[in-house]
Amino acid sequence: MSVGSVVRGLFGRHESAISDLYRGLFFNADAFVDTVKRWVPAPHNILEVGCGEGAITQRLARNYPDASILGIDITPRLGRLYEGRTEGVRFLQTTVQLLAAKQPNGFDMIVLADVLHHVPDSLRQEILDSIRTLMAPGASFVFKEWERNRTPIFWLGYLSDRWITGDRIRYMRRDELRRLISISFGKRAAVAEERIRPWRTNLATLVRV
Repeated sequence: MSVGSVVRGLFGRHESAISDLYRGLFFNADAFVDTVKRWVPAPHNILEVGCGEGAITQRLARNYPDASILGIDITPRLGRLYEGRTEGVRFLQTTVQLLAAKQPNGFDMIVLADVLHHVPDSLRQEILDSIRTLMAPGASFVFKEWERNRTPIFWLGYLSDRWITGDRIRYMRRDELRRLISISFGKRAAVAEERIRPWRTNLATLVRV
């Protein structure tokens, strides 16, 4: 278990609120989901890849009350802090590759937020290829990452993430992110891009197929 998980566990019933406060120093999750909602107003079947303990899932469930939502992750702690609606929302411990083999073209919106930097370079394209397989015709993919640059806030975010998760992480530059997207989805698939407050280092991209 990572140092961050141990420390957060000491907060007991306040863990969710304190986790949100800490996350907010680097990333405004509400602003991100507001952007997602503006980009994709009314999806029916939503997949969140790498949902973690459910922070983004909870906001998706609130903003899309009529949508069916599936959150997947490889961690056994997935959805642990989720406090949203239960009807139409479920969590599944699996990989995106396995899900793609079982449910191709199954979703009209897929979200991947702050996940890929935890994944070894050798698997990143495979994960995006699997997401492409899971997308129904005309589906949308929202991809958000902490962009690698030379700013002090980037390095503070890097050290924070490295300490909390204990993972060997590697962030990517904007050109690297765009190249991965173009390989899996096509050169013209990225149709919108937005910086998410409070820092421009939070880069969200909308991909359509």
